[in-house]
Amino acid sequence: MTVWRKSSYSGDGDNCVEVGHGVGIRDSKAPSTHLSVSSEAWSAFLKVVRAQ
Repeated sequence: MTVWRKSSYSGDGDNCVEVGHGVGIRDSKAPSTHLSVSSEAWSAFLKVVRAQ
């Protein structure tokens, strides 16, 4: 079973992106589907976002 989590910046809202370790990302409004993302791609994404 995958444990999904959302950013603490999302607050109590239900309109957010969630991350599942080793699985990918999904929209909290459509939890039955997800986008698979490799560890390398996720790390590259975080590096770019943090640099902003």
